[in-house]
Amino acid sequence: MSEILLEIQNLKKYFPIKKGLLSKTVGYVKAVDDVSFTINKGETLGLVGESGCGKTTIGRSLLRLIEPTGGVVKFEGKNITEMDSKDLKKVRKDMQIIFQDPYSSLNPRMTVGGMLTEILKYHEIAEGEKANNMVMDLLEKVGLSRLHARRYPHEFSGGQRQRIGIARALSVEPKFIVCDEPVSALDVSIQSQIINLLQDLQKELDLTYLFISHDLSVVEHISDRVSVMYLGQIVEIADCKDLYAKTMHPYSQALLSAVPVPDPKKKRSRIILTGDVPSPANVPSGCYFHPRCPQIIKGECEHIRPLLATVNQSSHEVKCLLYPESYPTKDVKAA
Repeated sequence: MSEILLEIQNLKKYFPIKKGLLSKTVGYVKAVDDVSFTINKGETLGLVGESGCGKTTIGRSLLRLIEPTGGVVKFEGKNITEMDSKDLKKVRKDMQIIFQDPYSSLNPRMTVGGMLTEILKYHEIAEGEKANNMVMDLLEKVGLSRLHARRYPHEFSGGQRQRIGIARALSVEPKFIVCDEPVSALDVSIQSQIINLLQDLQKELDLTYLFISHDLSVVEHISDRVSVMYLGQIVEIADCKDLYAKTMHPYSQALLSAVPVPDPKKKRSRIILTGDVPSPANVPSGCYFHPRCPQIIKGECEHIRPLLATVNQSSHEVKCLLYPESYPTKDVKAA
């Protein structure tokens, strides 16, 4: 049985909407709304969904780069949502992040060597000659040269900057890394190099990833399990092969139908969703997806909020009233 490294229970992140002269709170943007999942040690969990669904907010909330509104995040059984700054500093060595933009996430006034040395010093890992040697080893590990330690971020290409971001995350010898769309800003040829590097490092260093992306073809290549998000909620979780072979949620089916097929002779039937994505500040009643769902059950989906439930006694979880397991009870109506 796999060992659970990270456990997220009922995670919420609401951003207040303020108006008026006194900045009175008149509502909330529900960026992440009651999300629960686990990540096993040594695996890669892919997190997919369209822009604005809350993927990045989840990644930053579970690291407490932004403070969650509610819920519990447990890392190796320890509740990090209740930790003070002193205890959190110790945990940060084990939980790191690779940011989406490899340029804005680097300090333009510091050399690469200076940035990495400062991290090692701050976390009391190494100083002086030992720190310099560790920096050189890190750069070589991510496919850069020792000479690059003297250069500034603007002197590198996008792919090289992302390698620096990976080196920064690895500098404190973490166990878990949030990869926040690490290849979305790169050319396709460079994307494959970075993905292969992440996979090689995972095997070598026994790392665990939360891989956030909107590119389903990339997620299929790197992930062990995949979770699909819509409007701040997870609507489907399954093993990678299972999800791509037998997608259950109507939203997941629409997402996969939009993935380009490399064979020009092969055609894929597109599922075109009607309407706009609802505002997270004014979420629909019942199932959040029902205003756009092509398989809506009239009279039920508009009022009943489904549960994320295991379907057919497998590891496939889905939140949809098309499956009896997701049905709360006949008497439970969503607010």
